[in-house]
Amino acid sequence: MIPAPVPSLAEAAAAIAEGSLSPVALTEQALARIAALEPSLNAFITLAADRARASAAAAETEIRAGRRRGPLHGIPYALKDIYDAAGLPTTAHSRVLGADNLAQTDAATTALLEAAGMVLLGKLATHEFARGGPTDPLAWPAAKNVWNPAHFAGGSSSGSGTAVASGMVAMAMGSDTGGSIRLPAAFQGIVGLKPSYGRVSRRGVVPLSFGMDHTGPLTRTVEDCAMAMQVLAVHDPLDPGSADRPAGDYLAGLRAGVQGLTIGWARAFDEAAGLSPDQQAAMAEAVRVLRGLGARVVEIALPSMRRFEAATWTIIHAESFAIHQDHLRRTPELYGRVTRERIQLGAFVTGPHYVQAQRLRRMLTQEVDAVLARCDAILCAPAAGEAPALAQVDEGPWRRQQPLTAPFNCTGHPAICLPAGFGAQGLPLSVQIAGRAFDEATVLRIAHAFEQATEWHTRRPPEAWG
Repeated sequence: MIPAPVPSLAEAAAAIAEGSLSPVALTEQALARIAALEPSLNAFITLAADRARASAAAAETEIRAGRRRGPLHGIPYALKDIYDAAGLPTTAHSRVLGADNLAQTDAATTALLEAAGMVLLGKLATHEFARGGPTDPLAWPAAKNVWNPAHFAGGSSSGSGTAVASGMVAMAMGSDTGGSIRLPAAFQGIVGLKPSYGRVSRRGVVPLSFGMDHTGPLTRTVEDCAMAMQVLAVHDPLDPGSADRPAGDYLAGLRAGVQGLTIGWARAFDEAAGLSPDQQAAMAEAVRVLRGLGARVVEIALPSMRRFEAATWTIIHAESFAIHQDHLRRTPELYGRVTRERIQLGAFVTGPHYVQAQRLRRMLTQEVDAVLARCDAILCAPAAGEAPALAQVDEGPWRRQQPLTAPFNCTGHPAICLPAGFGAQGLPLSVQIAGRAFDEATVLRIAHAFEQATEWHTRRPPEAWG
């Protein structure tokens, strides 16, 4: 019999506070769940069971002694394997780094979660260096989609999405350079937040693109995401991209609803992306729900996807090549084919190309800011539809259809994905809500209102959940 899924962060926090659940019991439940499901899901690269048990025991002792650090104390979590955790390998799912690449210190975000008393279970699968593809033969297998293993799990935070969606863990950290938090969330029926550029530290996280990388949480619910952000949103003066902006209280206004808010629906932007009929219906239903909750939903125009693609991918290609060029020259054979070919494209980006892409990025950011001056948030699709079959995933050097999530990496605005239905193949559909820079609170507020007015977040994958 498969052990029960772990409770959400909010449920676990409440149960630990009232004494009906202990960190040790919760950690053992998570480890038993992992043992039962991991052979078929491949979510973990490194499982730190002994470390987790020791941390859980220490948390339990502290809590019983009246020294509870906060609501996350004693709750297990996991890290995408590009985050450093002292004493554990950081592989980036690549032979280039390998299992011998032991981290000497914690990433800034790891340190914050550890200080909050969370229990690290281990490191999770990713696409190689957050850039490759799901079928590239690598040293570790690719994470599977819990709804249907023949379909894409989403990437590059694939293991993070799988671990949360399967109930192995309530929260996992991911990274997002073009949608790599939001797409695994969208394709596996959970919640993924890309905070504003500079809101959450990236120090100690293997970089892909200095200008586009974001770090953030994947969770089962919007409330859980807000709880994680209470800990993660801290200015880090040692991260050059970290913004010294007040974070506020993400939980205080979470249940304020959407009455009186104006939400801009990027309908034409979605239609130009060629959404499936099921995804179109999900977007229309989301508009109906939000209007029913009291929001004013108006149609707005965003810049064309072509302009976003030109800026975003020119910058990502150039910066990723700058990061990897030495390894590519010395040991190209250690990379998977997809990763190697995609990063090598950066060798063809010239200085003028890069400068013009940065200029275009600034213009696009100003245009989106102008939309958000009239609206409290933007509603659009994160993907064309359900997770594609693995056989249909485009793994060429230049993808024919770029992620619909990438525009908000280009502009740096916060964006969240959350469940919004199911498609014809029985796989999750999702909506994306983006907001003003550093206004994650409003994004979370709208997402929570929609989530609570629908039942999509309560659905569970039948096979993985036993």
